[in-house]
Amino acid sequence: MRGLHADTGYLLYRLGLRSGQLFNAALQESGVRLRHYALLRYLATVEGALQRELSARLGYDPSAIVGLVDDLEGLGFVERRPAPGDRRSRIVVLTDDGRAFLRDTDRMSRRVTDQLLQPLSEDERDTLHALLLRTSEPDRT
Repeated sequence: MRGLHADTGYLLYRLGLRSGQLFNAALQESGVRLRHYALLRYLATVEGALQRELSARLGYDPSAIVGLVDDLEGLGFVERRPAPGDRRSRIVVLTDDGRAFLRDTDRMSRRVTDQLLQPLSEDERDTLHALLLRTSEPDRT
């Protein structure tokens, strides 16, 4: 029988847990958690998104998206606007305060990533990033 640390899936799970713990600890004072941060980072790449799109892109349950957007709207980081061409739908848009928050957290994000990947050389980090990107979003290549 294989040992637990011989299982790549388990090691990825542990890395994800550790990453989440480090990011959540760093974000703690802002009232934002990693799931909020991921949603903000995604919104920074688009002009707005329907909640169902956020659910699909981030892999979060649709009911969780509603709560996350509510939280971020309460902080003034996002707002819901009417969707172009469909008055019944609303898109979630990053506000100027949301953009400022992301700018303010850039250094924190790099610090946490550096702490997480400290045992790796720069080349190994680049390789890991490329491999994770290729396996986490296989349709992207």
